[in-house]
Amino acid sequence: MVEYRTFRNGDPPAILSLWHGCGLGRGAAQGVTQDAFDISVYCQPYFDRGGLILAWDGDEAVGFVHAGFAALPDGSGVDRSIGVVCAVMVRPDRRRQGVGRELLSRAEAYLRGRGAAAIKAGPSRGEDPFYFGLYGGARPSGFLESDAAAAPFLAAAGYEPAKRVGVFQRNLSQGRDPTNFRIVSIRRKSELAIADAPVDPSWWWYTHEARFDTVRFRLMPKVGGGPESSSLTVIGLDCYLACWGERSVGLTDLFVAEENRGKGYAQALVIEVIRRLRQELVTRVEMHAPEESADVMKVVNACGFERVDTGVVYAKR
Repeated sequence: MVEYRTFRNGDPPAILSLWHGCGLGRGAAQGVTQDAFDISVYCQPYFDRGGLILAWDGDEAVGFVHAGFAALPDGSGVDRSIGVVCAVMVRPDRRRQGVGRELLSRAEAYLRGRGAAAIKAGPSRGEDPFYFGLYGGARPSGFLESDAAAAPFLAAAGYEPAKRVGVFQRNLSQGRDPTNFRIVSIRRKSELAIADAPVDPSWWWYTHEARFDTVRFRLMPKVGGGPESSSLTVIGLDCYLACWGERSVGLTDLFVAEENRGKGYAQALVIEVIRRLRQELVTRVEMHAPEESADVMKVVNACGFERVDTGVVYAKR
């Protein structure tokens, strides 16, 4: 007889065991300790035990689901009108027995009971309350296609794809950095500045990127002063060392000033950052690009990245 109940203080070891044993694909950090879950999940200021529901058969945990809420548009707090199913997993030998469907149904009831008007499945930018740094690689971007069980399960539960995000990687130990006249020209008149945080970090940033090893690179004019032309964040992917077998980082939050868009500044910045990372013995870099963003897709392709996966955000019909 399967019992369903909300999170208790003694549950983290069982949740960690399920995480490692459920075969979540290449995008899930493996070999991590309880500390990583404390940072990314349990220590979040908005963590609510009611949104973390476990399925138990006797004294064995056979599955869990975790739901939370998106951020407000300015990142100043939680937006309870948008509910997000961040994780749902069932032990492989207990699948196709209705456990996953029941867990998901209970998560949806929790979200609606707290005011959610829309429910999504798969954490993504601004809608990723939990598991930042543990699932998705550079950042959560929905449920990954390499997690083969996700799509059919969610389709059967009444969800449909709402957004697709390409996951791109580049092996820094192979190949040469792309270059052209525009990149050379931008390098001559720009310099790379390094900061610990964005110019105006939000509360949501402090609950996510600030909990990990991050650096903000800014491309600045060499002479005359003025604002940055472009910038991006580098985030260490230490939690993936055990499963990927190499030192990797993610590139996120790429920004280009409006007056500089379409002029090669994004590509120049990414290439310059890659050169710096190579000097630090980083061997793999990952970037995510929403398929509807032609500009970002163009940048990752121009910088020599190859697609390795796809993240899909689902919406409840």
